[in-house]
Amino acid sequence: MRILAIGSSSTEGIGASSPDHSYPAQLEDDLEARWKENVTVVNAGRGGETAIQTIERLEAALKAEPFDLVIWQVGTNDAVNGVDEERFRALLDQGISAAQKAGTPMILLDQQYFPTIKDLARYERFVEAVGATGDTRKVSVFSRYALMKGWNSRSPEDLRAMLSADGFHMGDRGYDCLAGGVADAIHRMTSQPVAEAQVQMFATARDR
Repeated sequence: MRILAIGSSSTEGIGASSPDHSYPAQLEDDLEARWKENVTVVNAGRGGETAIQTIERLEAALKAEPFDLVIWQVGTNDAVNGVDEERFRALLDQGISAAQKAGTPMILLDQQYFPTIKDLARYERFVEAVGATGDTRKVSVFSRYALMKGWNSRSPEDLRAMLSADGFHMGDRGYDCLAGGVADAIHRMTSQPVAEAQVQMFATARDR
């Protein structure tokens, strides 16, 4: 199985102690351990990108070689860097269309939660845009935002333990938990009807 993990710094693994502790590397290990077969997760993360930059690479990657699944981590930099909201929604549609044209299933991985969000209302509109677009286009969404906000709701110390020293990116432990949640979701996608798997993917993100 070949998976393309594409996005910005959270996919690249900024905040991890080494590339082996990024979420794509740990996802590969989790799936191989679960399935007892070879899994390749290609890490195509590039720090600082917004959706329009990632889409160019996504479209090129899907044309260059086949993948069984693409995980698109998207939206944080768009929300914090002033990208127009409607433009962002259009870009989500464009990326989904590229995957569907290639015949490749997609998971959208939405924005991270962090304690110093400056404009929470705007930021959460971008989070909602990912969920709503996924629902409209029948694409699975793993809500990293709900996952991390849940950690903070239990205890701010729980969230801090998952973050790196910059208080923004995940650290090794956070990436490990993210990889485990995504691995669980992918496993359900392979064994359940899509609609049921989508519902449980949201539930996993909320409850972990």
